[in-house]
Amino acid sequence: MPTSEAQTPFPVPIAFIGGGNMARSLIGGLLARGVEPQSIVVAEPVDALREALANDFGVRVRDDNVAAVRGARVLLLAVKPQVMRTVCEELAGRLGDTLVVSIAAGITCAQLRRWLRHAGGIVRCMPNTPALIGAGATGLYATPDTAAGQRDTAAALLGSAGRCVWIESEARMDAVTALSGSGPAYVFLLAEAMQDAGTALGLPPEAARALTRQTLLGAARMLDESGEDAATLRARVTSPGGTTQAALDSFEADGFRAVVLRALQAAERRGGELSQQLGD
Repeated sequence: MPTSEAQTPFPVPIAFIGGGNMARSLIGGLLARGVEPQSIVVAEPVDALREALANDFGVRVRDDNVAAVRGARVLLLAVKPQVMRTVCEELAGRLGDTLVVSIAAGITCAQLRRWLRHAGGIVRCMPNTPALIGAGATGLYATPDTAAGQRDTAAALLGSAGRCVWIESEARMDAVTALSGSGPAYVFLLAEAMQDAGTALGLPPEAARALTRQTLLGAARMLDESGEDAATLRARVTSPGGTTQAALDSFEADGFRAVVLRALQAAERRGGELSQQLGD
């Protein structure tokens, strides 16, 4: 039997369009919070992915988007931006008062509303890949007509895979994409650079890799758990005239902060370009 709303904070049924990695992470989070598998239906065109979802989670699966959304109280759109318009137009006019949640980069709420012909609540989200291990960071924006209860539902849904932050201006969602949506790749690039530098300084590759990983993990935990901001923690580990100061001075001389700013600006611009390329 489907889970009742008295037993779970989520209105059910919940439909997913797209059964890729991000959908899998959110489904796992929902099940961990007490949603019954049969209260979730996933539309996915790839046979192997459908079978894996059914076998791994016990959720209902479909190869038909229209059938999947029938009767859904919440619809999560987890498809690539390039196919979003096609998917939405297939569902246009079929959703009633269903809450629509999108995790596609660059797709605006106005575009979703037009393509879906939907008058109900819409929440645009930008999660990131650490959601796959329950450590995601997600920015959320809700249209003004989205009810408070629907906002709570969206936050709980995305919060099942990490930490959520509400963004009150949709114009800033491309900045969220640039900062946290793409952000894990920046950390991985830093890890690559640190490992390569350690090897160049004579460390065995395995030692450089292990030391880099643990250093990044430990620093992230300190930033999250200490309650201190990044600038305070940086100052605390930087002795005047010491080795850390020498490295930081080199970063600053090479314009490290400006490099980071330009990179995020490039990612933000690309998010806006994606929306424009997909049209109205």
